Amino acid sequence: MILITTPTGDIGARVLSNVLGAGEKVRVILRDASKLDADTRGRVDIVEGSHADGGAIARALEGVSAVFWLPPGSVRAKTPEDAYVDFSRAFCTALPGSSVSHIVGVSALGRGWPKPAGLAAASIAMDDMIAATGLAYRSLACASLMDNIARQIGLIREQGAFYQPTPGDLKLPHVAKADVAAIASRLLIGQDWDSAAEVALCGPEDLSFEEMARVLSDVLGREIAFHEMSVKDFGGMMRGMGASEGMAQGYVEMMTAKNEGIDNAACPKDRSATPTTFRTWCETELLPSIQAQ
Repeated sequence: MILITTPTGDIGARVLSNVLGAGEKVRVILRDASKLDADTRGRVDIVEGSHADGGAIARALEGVSAVFWLPPGSVRAKTPEDAYVDFSRAFCTALPGSSVSHIVGVSALGRGWPKPAGLAAASIAMDDMIAATGLAYRSLACASLMDNIARQIGLIREQGAFYQPTPGDLKLPHVAKADVAAIASRLLIGQDWDSAAEVALCGPEDLSFEEMARVLSDVLGREIAFHEMSVKDFGGMMRGMGASEGMAQGYVEMMTAKNEGIDNAACPKDRSATPTTFRTWCETELLPSIQAQ
């Protein structure tokens, strides 16, 4: 049996669909089972509760051989360490006495980065804690997720613009959530690997946000502009969205590290495992979402 955490999240839902499609026996853990559609509820075993709760995660691990692990990364957590490391403690405590042999997690690039990296650094610390259990672990260390542009779908549709705290001409790697979920699913289904290792996922190309704006303009058939915002304003925006002071600072530190090259330095030469281009993502995911609205 495979356990899927965050089964209604953007990546978790894709992983859940993939493993069910492969005919695997699946359990999910989530706070509110009604968030799953009726068909899915009828096809999975369900444990209601937070996967940070010791009792709930212990129940969820019973009879499970592989786990897809992804903390929600709540912006209301006190600090990034609370959101990732502390959130995962009960899970790591429950693993040694469980039937689990394989774990796949979603994390960030940047191991060995010498400066503060906020959420990225906290994710890597979470990886180390899971790896210390001695079980087979694959950390899917992701560059920025291109799907995050969809968070600004209202601005793109209504104002023809999107914003990032990054110089417009700076080329950075971006990976599609569909590719991340596909790799996670293959690892969970196969379970033909051992030890602990990171898998860097960077997408097929480096793009600047100005280049992304040109792709968006072409796909959507109208001009879409990119506007750089200051890192300070970005932090204020996160606070305005309900982020704690610690999490807002964590986002600022992570974006600053990305602007300074934390992701570029960690990307491999062979990036064929994550083939989805930004143009393809715009055509297959963003454009249909805008048309639907």
